[in-house]
Amino acid sequence: MTQVAERERMTVWSFLKNAAKVVIGLSLLVQSLLFILLLVVVFGLIGGVSQQMSGEKQAAMRIEDGVALVLNPDGVLSEQAPPSDPFQDALSQAFGGGGPGEVSVHDLIRVVRAAKEDSRIDALVLDLGKLYVPTIYASKAYDLADAIAEFRDSGKRVIAVADNYTQEQYLLASEADTVLMHDYGQVFVLGYGSYRTYYKSALDKLKVNSHVFRVGTFKSALEPYLRDDMSEPAKLANQAFLDVLWQRYTSTVEANRGLSSGTVNAFGQDMPRYLEAANGDMAQMAKDVGLVDEVMGRADQVAYLANIVGEDEELGFRQVDFQKYRAAMSDPADRPRVGNVAVVTASGAIVDGDERPGVAAGDAIAQQLREAREDENVKAVVLRVDSPGGSAFASEVMRDEVIALKEAGKPVVVSMGSLAASGGYWISAAADEIWASPTTITGSIGIFGYIPTLENTLADIGVNTDGVGTTPLSGFTAAGLGPLPDQAGQILQMSIEEGYDRFLTVVSEGRGLSKKAVDDVGQGRVWIGETAEGLGLVDKLGDLDDAISAAAERAELEDWDVVGMSREKSAFELFVEGLTGVGIKLGLVEAPKTELFGSRASHRGTMAQLTDAIRAEAEFQASFNDPNAIYARCVVCEAR
Repeated sequence: MTQVAERERMTVWSFLKNAAKVVIGLSLLVQSLLFILLLVVVFGLIGGVSQQMSGEKQAAMRIEDGVALVLNPDGVLSEQAPPSDPFQDALSQAFGGGGPGEVSVHDLIRVVRAAKEDSRIDALVLDLGKLYVPTIYASKAYDLADAIAEFRDSGKRVIAVADNYTQEQYLLASEADTVLMHDYGQVFVLGYGSYRTYYKSALDKLKVNSHVFRVGTFKSALEPYLRDDMSEPAKLANQAFLDVLWQRYTSTVEANRGLSSGTVNAFGQDMPRYLEAANGDMAQMAKDVGLVDEVMGRADQVAYLANIVGEDEELGFRQVDFQKYRAAMSDPADRPRVGNVAVVTASGAIVDGDERPGVAAGDAIAQQLREAREDENVKAVVLRVDSPGGSAFASEVMRDEVIALKEAGKPVVVSMGSLAASGGYWISAAADEIWASPTTITGSIGIFGYIPTLENTLADIGVNTDGVGTTPLSGFTAAGLGPLPDQAGQILQMSIEEGYDRFLTVVSEGRGLSKKAVDDVGQGRVWIGETAEGLGLVDKLGDLDDAISAAAERAELEDWDVVGMSREKSAFELFVEGLTGVGIKLGLVEAPKTELFGSRASHRGTMAQLTDAIRAEAEFQASFNDPNAIYARCVVCEAR
């Protein structure tokens, strides 16, 4: 190679090396700039989140004097909002979709009580069209109604507005000074009922064998798989508690509306007669009966409200939305406390295992009780129970922790919500004191087991199960596809009988009653709170606040904080929520719109009802995960 060629080669090589260095340098520079930009964005968002949170608190300073608080919750009235997925929530908020969530009754009560003391709030507007209150949640509606009554009795106006009112929405609206309704609307006061779907004939046609193990005359949870109709004992028990619920509802509405005794029941018993008198006009009928004060269109309702609190060009009348008001509410001032009262909530069907939405998971709640026991700052515990029961094993796991708390010297007081039956009562019985609402559904002291097998169903299509084993029980694991071994059935029945005897013992020891006395009020029968008090199943009637005060008194606390023991959101979850809030402020995410007169269908169509029934049955079956296949659950409690 000549020197000229060598120099040319070296020149090219040098150029390539330098070019590579430039490319690498530019790449590093770009990466560094991107990293710096990312840091700027992240810290900017963190600052935005912080600014948003502080801005929400400062919003209290921007609430004008003389406005109306609009209570317009959207979702199912529940004990507490379930844990949520921050990503799913963010996506739903950003792109829409998703069904109604859950609204904590305690959040609503706290807002109403704060507004009662707030001199800037002159009136309360009840816009309940999007609030769904299942009949089984009656006591929650009464608790919220009490808070509304307190607001009204303070001298401030309460006005209810709506296109239509469901039965439970109207219970709340009846507390108002004035009830307005659309002139093409109606009030759905239909009474209480307990209706179930029965599958026996269908199961017979499908040749499904239902193996049922139960104790208790009134333990009718499994009747749909054994009968085509409701048994007489079940009808007797159900009618008894439904009559009490209906009596409480009608007397409350009549007292609120100044109606003579029997008016609401007569309206429910013979609605066609009242409608004929109103020439078929549902709205006029409601006004004639005295359920509403005025019927008018939406624009006139807004004008009515503007006449009370003043006009607003954008919103129609001067108002603050309850969610914004809640966000602006200041936290209690930090000050030294003698001790804390912890509140642990068991809401939903009791299942074995860890936390998941919509159920009372035994392991998760037991852990919360354990944390309360180990926390030196916690001096007493209130166990809020709102459950129809479920897994007997999970119920016992939670009860063990209640006993451990008592042995540690920390008082435990149970506050029953709308429903604390069967397994819900199992975990309550060991408490030092039990409080219930007058309309709480409780009792259902009974136990059952259920195993369906498909051997005949499968044999019809040529599928059979066969094999050998070392013991008569070795085929038990194949039960379901094959027949249930005789010994397995014997074992399960004996386990159920022992489980019922254990249930009686749990209640006997916890309540200081003889086992015979417990058996007399047991047998799977359900009771309303005010009746249960007379039977010795509960100590006192009152709400969650009453139970908290009782727990503090037992712990000899003169001053206390109330702390929740539910799982706290992680810093990352809070950050994702904050990003969504910043996105709304920057216009990248559309904020959820709050509109007056929002509503959900008061009557669901046939297909929607069928879909609901299928979903409910699937959820019911999915909740049966007791490791011993033994359940303490009240199903007939869920009236509608």
